[in-house]
Amino acid sequence: MPNLPIKPSIAIMGAGLALLGLAGCAEKNQLVVDTGVGVTSSLSACPNTAIPEHTGDVTVFNPPSSRDAAAIDVVATITNVRPACDETGAEIYATATFDVLARRSDNRGARTVTLPYFSTIMRGGNTVVAKRLGSVTLNFADGEYRAQAQASGAGYINKAAATLPEDIRERITRRRKSGDPDAAIDPLSIPEVRTALQRTSFELLVGFQLTQEQLQYNATR
Repeated sequence: MPNLPIKPSIAIMGAGLALLGLAGCAEKNQLVVDTGVGVTSSLSACPNTAIPEHTGDVTVFNPPSSRDAAAIDVVATITNVRPACDETGAEIYATATFDVLARRSDNRGARTVTLPYFSTIMRGGNTVVAKRLGSVTLNFADGEYRAQAQASGAGYINKAAATLPEDIRERITRRRKSGDPDAAIDPLSIPEVRTALQRTSFELLVGFQLTQEQLQYNATR
């Protein structure tokens, strides 16, 4: 069997990076590893898709310098993240489509609000490979408090960089038999295997592009 760029379907996260809304890939992209002794691991060539902590919602104040509840103008949230990826080329193309739900405090008049967001490819939980910025526009109708829009993020991942070495792949996929010395050991718990998995582990992260003040507000409210 040829090498596959496999990785755990649960993200290995670097220090200080917490992820929300973790989403796996389609089943056709998964390789299920059964050790034969009740330990089953799902491995995927697709990156995990998630929203970094504190970036899944944004609060706009009016005036901007105020943090009083009465000054809240618009609140928006990213939800329904839907990941997909294409592995057919030399690079893996990962995408994430998501909905943005917003509510305003004053429903008088039609209004358009544009919010910036990012999509980032991370490697090993702590290295930014690429980052793209986009914007999503919300159209509030006169008399309506709520608005909804759809947006998407995407990024490329080098398939060779996401491919496990053959010896590591063999250690993960080899079927253990009862009585083998390592039959009761989860191969994903072996340090060198975990290191290789982290090195070939990628994530597609999406979230609002927040100012430092907005990020601090989300973290401390």
